[in-house]
Amino acid sequence: MPEWIIAMFLIGALLSAGDMAKIFLEARRSRREAAVYDNHPQKLQMEHYADSFRVLAESFYQMPSKSVMPETGRVDKILEKEQQEVCSRCAKASWCWEQYGNLTRERCQELLQTIADGDEDEISRAKGEWNASCLNGSRFLELFWNRYQQERQTALWSGRVAESRRVVAEQLSEVAWIMDRAACDLYSLNSLPDELSEKICRQMKKNGAFVQKIWLQERPKEHLQIYMTVKAGRHCRITLRQTAELIGSLCGIPMVAVRDGAQVLSGEYQTVLFQEDVKFQVLYGVGRITKEQESISGDNYSVLCENGQFVLCLSDGMGSGIEANRESETVVELFEQFLRAGFPRIMAARMINSMLLLQPKEGMFSTFDVASINLYTGVCSFLKGGASPTFLRRDTWVEVVESTSLAAGLVSQTDFDTTTKKLYDGDYLVMMTDGVLDALPGDRTEQMKQLLLEVKNSEPREFARELLERVLRLGGCRARDDMTVLVARIWKK
Repeated sequence: MPEWIIAMFLIGALLSAGDMAKIFLEARRSRREAAVYDNHPQKLQMEHYADSFRVLAESFYQMPSKSVMPETGRVDKILEKEQQEVCSRCAKASWCWEQYGNLTRERCQELLQTIADGDEDEISRAKGEWNASCLNGSRFLELFWNRYQQERQTALWSGRVAESRRVVAEQLSEVAWIMDRAACDLYSLNSLPDELSEKICRQMKKNGAFVQKIWLQERPKEHLQIYMTVKAGRHCRITLRQTAELIGSLCGIPMVAVRDGAQVLSGEYQTVLFQEDVKFQVLYGVGRITKEQESISGDNYSVLCENGQFVLCLSDGMGSGIEANRESETVVELFEQFLRAGFPRIMAARMINSMLLLQPKEGMFSTFDVASINLYTGVCSFLKGGASPTFLRRDTWVEVVESTSLAAGLVSQTDFDTTTKKLYDGDYLVMMTDGVLDALPGDRTEQMKQLLLEVKNSEPREFARELLERVLRLGGCRARDDMTVLVARIWKK
């Protein structure tokens, strides 16, 4: 065999062995780093804290949901006191409580129900019948009703305490989830593969910028995210958009900077997040009319674009005017803050519901209507609490997404309605408060579907305004309630 062939064979074998060793060591290093992150003592400590909050929440859940005795037991307790204080010296005591005791108790139950119903004529009739058969009727009725009212108030307070315990338990569960998420986020950052990291650093240096550190955010089922600490050198004018394009070309995936793409890198080191570019974009517009004789609307809305999600939130406060405005404003502001902090939508809704329940002011509640569009897939997730239907218009047909749940702040265990729909290029998403639908005569949902098909404007803001004008004309040109329409249109990039 020629010597040069043997030499080539040996060189090839050595190179292959080197590559295999490199792959093996890289895989071993990755597994070792993953093990270090999974078993990091601080991560484990945070998880222990989360478990403690979870156990504490479970203890609240296991407490009695109500500390209210049964109705018959409560009445029997009151009747025992009545016998001792009112009937003990009465000549008919043995006749009422021994011979016909069951009948007397039934009559007391019926009397209480009649008084509780509030019909004055029936109350007068029932009291007259009782006084006709009872020697101490007036005194018996006065003490009986007062004691029942006290027991009823105690029962109401007990129910309120039980409800507060459940709210606290839910909050503790959410805190445990937050700590788990924080533990995962803190230790989910890893280094980029050395080869890719070196390529990015070289290309940035060619453009006059210097990279100090690059991290890869590793989260299951999420899109690529890269953090880079970088600064511009002297006379360097590279923008974040250009940097994102450079990273994307090396990774083989379109990337964008989370900050404004026109921003130029500064001469100081800054850490910037670059993430995989989305496949859809959304424009939105709003149309609003305030109720007649009111200066401020009780409706509020919020629009947020975070981590590839375009989120629209619409809330209708109880009633109208400044108080309703404050309630709905609180809902949308809190929801936006929770989403920016990384909370899931359903968890944010539950925490807002708990906040409204614990308000010192009775009867504070607002509707809750959220549509979250995934800009990578076009799938829209709906979350509704006492909200009006949402309409999806595509070409020549309209689909309705309805809700049957209660508004936020009414009950502690609110089951918000959730569903998902796939959106396509050119679709319209139309959200509205109940004042819009209530202004229509006849079958309101079908009327609205027809109106949506008749709207000619394609730009979302003008679409919302034209829709409101059509609704007003059909409703006699009067705004009997606050009316808000929020329209979003989706396009494929």
